[in-house]
Formats: sequence, C-alpha cells, structure tokens
Amino acid sequence: MFTENAIGIFDRSVADYHRFDDVNHEAQNPYEKGTLDFLLYAKNSIDAVQWHLEDIIRNPSIDPAEALLIKRRIDALNQERTDLVEYIDSWFLNRYGSVTPKPDAKINTETPAWAVDRLSILSLKIYHMRIEAQRTDSDEQQRAACNAKLKVLLEQQRDLSTAIEELLEDIAAGRKYMKTYKQMKMYNDPNLNPVLYGKK
Repeated sequence: MFTENAIGIFDRSVADYHRFDDVNHEAQNPYEKGTLDFLLYAKNSIDAVQWHLEDIIRNPSIDPAEALLIKRRIDALNQERTDLVEYIDSWFLNRYGSVTPKPDAKINTETPAWAVDRLSILSLKIYHMRIEAQRTDSDEQQRAACNAKLKVLLEQQRDLSTAIEELLEDIAAGRKYMKTYKQMKMYNDPNLNPVLYGKK
C-alpha cells in the first residue's frame, strides 16, 4: 500500500532527524534521487526542521534578532515544502496521466500530495506525543492525557491513510480526477508583496 510505505519513510526521516536533533544538520536522503521515496523523505525532513524551529521561536527569552532570522527561515522552508508537494503531485499526475476520467468523475477537495502533506505532519505529531506520554518527569495525569491524544493521532493516521488509498483507487479507476493549482504565495514574491515592491 502506498500509505504504508509513505509512513515508513516518514518515520525513518523523523528518527534520522532525532539522531542529531539539530535544525542545522543537513539530512542525508537515503533514497534514489528522482524517485517518489526520495521526494517523500525530503518532504518530511523539511517538516522535521520546521517543527523544531517553531519550538525554538516560542522561547519567551529568545533574542528578537534571532527570532526574526528563524521566522525568515521558516518562511523559506514553507516555500520549499510547497514546492515539494507540487513535485509529488506531478509524480501522481504522471502516474495516472493515461487514465480517462469517467463522464461523471468528480474532483477531490485536495490533491493526493496535499493529503500526504498532512500524513507527514502526523508522523511528527505521533513521535512527539509518544515521548510526552512516556515522560518520567511529568505527573500521571499529564501522561494519561498525552496517551489519550496519542490514541486519537493514531486513529487519525489510520483514517487519513484509508482516505488516501481510496482517493488513489478512485483516480486510477477514473471515478475522480486530479486537478492541480500552483500555490500562488504572494508574500515571497517581490512583485506581489506591497511591502517588497514598495521598496523599489
């Protein structure tokens, strides 16, 4: 199954990140460049770094100048993440390009890759919630609350996996069709962000 493979790759990426636990460590993608597995690993690697930058920037005693640098780095990672999602969708478009949609075929609310984006984030949530549920320096009530949240996250992962598999089956059978839109992020574009083009 596609999602079983994807979750395995995401979990490997998360584990690889935590071997160093350093937002400045460059991930070594173990998969062949150009493959879907390579794209999935790269996607989650970005998510892992961004996750921890979001933690760091919330330190109440952080230096404002450092916080600004981190915020700009998060923005850049968001653009990389979006680009990778679009690459993954291109892979799906190519895979199902020969399928002729049925006359009554419907479009989905999101593309396969944007659903996979949520699956990637879930791997990080599950990893970190599991740690919180096992902490020995927190009280039993907090651990119980985190265990309850962990069960919900695992259920969400199962449900999302099922939905992705069904979507891919529907696309392959022509019951649904893919339509992608390039993300038109305006804040990064010097020609579209008034703060940036006003400085010219």
